[in-house]
Amino acid sequence: MAGNSQRKGAIKKSGKGNPTAGSGGRVRRGLEAKGPTPKASEREYHKQYKIKQAKEKSEARRPQRKRSAGDAEWIIGRNPVVEALREGVPVNGLYVAEGAERDARLREAFQLAAELGVPLLEVTKPELDRMCGFGGNQGLAARVPAYQYAHPDDLLDVAREAQEPALIVMLDHITDPRNLGAIVRSAAAFGAHGVVIPDRRSASMTAAAWKTSAGAAARMKVAQTVNLNRQIKEYQEAGCTVIGLDMDGDLTTAGIHEVADEPLVIVVGSEGDGLSRLVSENCDRIISIPMVNSVESLNAGVAASVVLYAVAQHRA
Repeated sequence: MAGNSQRKGAIKKSGKGNPTAGSGGRVRRGLEAKGPTPKASEREYHKQYKIKQAKEKSEARRPQRKRSAGDAEWIIGRNPVVEALREGVPVNGLYVAEGAERDARLREAFQLAAELGVPLLEVTKPELDRMCGFGGNQGLAARVPAYQYAHPDDLLDVAREAQEPALIVMLDHITDPRNLGAIVRSAAAFGAHGVVIPDRRSASMTAAAWKTSAGAAARMKVAQTVNLNRQIKEYQEAGCTVIGLDMDGDLTTAGIHEVADEPLVIVVGSEGDGLSRLVSENCDRIISIPMVNSVESLNAGVAASVVLYAVAQHRA
């Protein structure tokens, strides 16, 4: 009977809320905005999220330890070449100029090359100069693969393995490769555990740096860092005291005993401008070298040697 609400089936009973409610309430609330849809990689239940998480874990486990300096390099000069061969630097080929004087160094280079299975090639002097791009090769040059830089953390590992407080030299935009080579040589001589350089606007381990280091680069780890200031903070978090080398220091080499026994990072500024402002502000202490006469400053390589010597003397 029409209008009889008691008739079976006359009213649909959903069991949810008001059975007579229309679409105006529930549907409207269901259509309310809930913000932008998150990216697939941000939704925990999505496949892309799991892929992203796996990738991040993989990258975290993968040690980014080595950086290449580019194309193959040349080590030139008799002493640097012999030192490199002694230290097992991977040499691709040994080149000697025709008519070069056979002295003790040259004979030793030939003997080491034979023992290590390094190819020996004789070329004209002009050809050797052309290949090396430098005339001061003393008639002998070694071709090596691109320099493999260490990771800055490796230097702490070296100190830990030696059971010594860390001694690391950090260079703030040293642009002269000869200064870099000299600092690497001094670092090796005075017991440092490595040298850190920026990967941009800085001298790198080229043939000129190898030559000036007199082969010490074969024994001393050189690391590159993308951000010098960030690396300073990471060394500080690892327990190192960071001292910057500048003229207006609160500490002199005479008072180096105050910090010499601690794990140390010595920051050497550029040849012309010294330490950059932010690097200077991030250092724990600033050290200066007292000078008797009115000399404005020392060469960066010489200044680094003086401070390294002072630390080594105290630790001896």
